[in-house]
Amino acid sequence: MSLRKAGKPSPTRLQPPRERPLIERRVVPAPGAHRPRPPAIVALEVSKTYELGAIRVRALRDVSLQIERGDFVAIMGSSGSGKSTLMNILGCLDVPTSGRYLIDGVDVRELDEDDLSDLRNRKIGFVFQSFNLVARMTALANVELPLAYAGVERHTRRERARQALASVGMARRLQHQPNELSGGQQQRVAIARALVTNPTLILADEPTGNLDSRSTGEVLRIFAGLNEEGRTVVLITHEPDVAEQAKRVVQLSDGQVVDDHRTTALASSPPQLRAQKSARHAYGEASA
Repeated sequence: MSLRKAGKPSPTRLQPPRERPLIERRVVPAPGAHRPRPPAIVALEVSKTYELGAIRVRALRDVSLQIERGDFVAIMGSSGSGKSTLMNILGCLDVPTSGRYLIDGVDVRELDEDDLSDLRNRKIGFVFQSFNLVARMTALANVELPLAYAGVERHTRRERARQALASVGMARRLQHQPNELSGGQQQRVAIARALVTNPTLILADEPTGNLDSRSTGEVLRIFAGLNEEGRTVVLITHEPDVAEQAKRVVQLSDGQVVDDHRTTALASSPPQLRAQKSARHAYGEASA
């Protein structure tokens, strides 16, 4: 999957299912062993330089970042700050010019293209600003696509797609095409598509950039709920009010981390859910 705007989709090509995944979901320790699980993301002095003829553009400069499992992190920055380049590297869509990047303890430098593709499909769910839905396919068919590419049997993938759409409140829109849905509804379908492979990591690139305030709130509540379930969520945004809904905010400028602060404890609920719980508790006390 690419972060570039989606053009005309190529025909779906089903791959035969592998006997075993190239990238295992979990490493089961030997009996009696107590191996701590690695962080979801570790970037060590990651730099990215683009060669544009005689011009060298340093998009990232020695970025070091560690994101624990179950965290909800917003990466903020203005246009040209390097946040989209960092997103590409975190999503294994690009490789750093220098430095190391590990996802779930796996160094991506040691993986070939097949391994990287398998890792992206099994561990990472992508959500984009422009939704990237296939125009002439129903919501259900759009959500099925990642499973179709993985060679999952049709009945199984259809059921999993139904469940994913139901989880984001789109159970009654299964047969609607994108042009029959609002922007917020299209983004929910895109989130369902990201969830259908049951990834542990959600990467969202400006997911509220094309939404009104009401739809923005609905989408952020979905991300908060996913994080509450234990998924790691990394959200790219330039909007401070969106970043405030994360547990941790990382600020980029000119390809460098200039600020990194935690707003909510790792083990706590995301700010939006915590506020809702507090409001319900206060209302309950007032009504008692």
